[in-house]
Amino acid sequence: MQSSNGSVIIRGMGSHLPEKILTNEDLSSIVDTSDEWIRTRTGIQQRHICADDENTSDLATAAANKALENAGLCPADIDLLIVATITPDMPFPSTACLVQSKLGLGQIAAFDVEAACSGFLYVLDMASAMLQSGRYRNAIVIGAEKLSSIIDWEDRTTCVLFGDGAGAAILSHIKESGTGIL
Repeated sequence: MQSSNGSVIIRGMGSHLPEKILTNEDLSSIVDTSDEWIRTRTGIQQRHICADDENTSDLATAAANKALENAGLCPADIDLLIVATITPDMPFPSTACLVQSKLGLGQIAAFDVEAACSGFLYVLDMASAMLQSGRYRNAIVIGAEKLSSIIDWEDRTTCVLFGDGAGAAILSHIKESGTGIL
C-alpha cells in the first residue's frame, strides 16, 4: 500500500509443508480415481498431509519462523499477527493466539480471518491498511490449512484437490513513498 505516509512492503516470506505425502496413486486406493484422471483435470500429482499430532498452528508457526528468518527480524519486532484459516486447531482461542504464544510474540494484536481460498488476500490487505495507519510497524500474515481434517475422503471430486500447509509473509511499514505491495 502506498500513500503520503510511506509504504508497506513484503520484507520476508516463509512456507511449511507437512512431511507426509499423499500421491494420486495413494488416493486411487481410497476412492474411485486414478493418477491420470486427477492429473488431466487438476494437474495435481501429490499433496502434503499432516500427521495426526500436527495442527494448523504448528504449520503456521513453522512458516512464520521461516519468514522471520528470511526478513532478518526477531519476534520482538512484530506487533501484529493475522492468520487466515478455515481449519483452526479449536474454536477458541484463535489460531493466531496459539501462534502468538508459540512464537513468543508477547502482547500484540493477533486474530484470525475465516475466508477460505481468498483468506490470505484478505489478511494481506487488512494488515497493509493497519500498518499504513501508523499504529503498527511489522506484521506477520499467515495462510494455514489442515484441510485433511475436514475433507470427505470418499468424495473423489474434492478429496483429490486439497492438502495441508502454510505460507507466511512479514509486512513492514517504511517511510519511503512510491513503493509497496498494494
